[in-house]
Amino acid sequence: MKVRQDAWTDENDLLLAETVLRHVREGSTQLNAFEEVGDKLNRTSAACGFRWNAVVRHRYEKALQLAKKQRKQRQRVLGKDQGGKKKLLYSPPVTASVSEELETLPLPAEMPLETAVEEPEMAVEFAAETYVKPAVTQTYRQPATTGLSLDSVISYLQNFHHANLQNEALKSENERLKREMAELRKQNEELAAKISGLEQNSETIQEDYETLMKIMNRARKLVLFEEEERPATKFKMDRNGNLEKVAE
Repeated sequence: MKVRQDAWTDENDLLLAETVLRHVREGSTQLNAFEEVGDKLNRTSAACGFRWNAVVRHRYEKALQLAKKQRKQRQRVLGKDQGGKKKLLYSPPVTASVSEELETLPLPAEMPLETAVEEPEMAVEFAAETYVKPAVTQTYRQPATTGLSLDSVISYLQNFHHANLQNEALKSENERLKREMAELRKQNEELAAKISGLEQNSETIQEDYETLMKIMNRARKLVLFEEEERPATKFKMDRNGNLEKVAE
């Protein structure tokens, strides 16, 4: 009896996904894939099915749709006679007691051999289709066979919800930082344009100042030159001691 209850690893999830996709793509059933993975990991097929539907399936939804399309293309190529039938890729090992029970089961005389073989496949397909909704199947109501407790499922859902909240918070923070960065970049560009304008104004003021100083120096030189060329005024004293300007 398979009673393995340890946690699933990433390698287990990858093996489960690859096996299910291979079975779907090649025309087998998901239940047959769960049986193959269960035998490899020493888990029940119900536990594998619960893990697939609760955790792994949403990660490989696109790959699953692609596998179904490839199965339809394969059926179209093989034709209705060959491609339309489900072919199980994995046969679980049969114990001695089960073999004895199978040998003792009588096969109805009026049922053709082909029909007797196809009926279990149809039942398997129906089980695989209803397995997608574990909430309404009878299999998941047996905790002794699933290997999962209600506490572990609740803990996983709580962690998943907490991870989603953290992801949303990080997205919101990222968007806020992007808006702030864009605003700061815009302010930086505006300040750079203002600095460039002030530098141009400073250069213009410096040029005007230098031109004004040149004009003032030239005017000062002209005044000094005129004073040097102007003759000095001469005075003389009359008899009364008054100064009189002497005509030139």
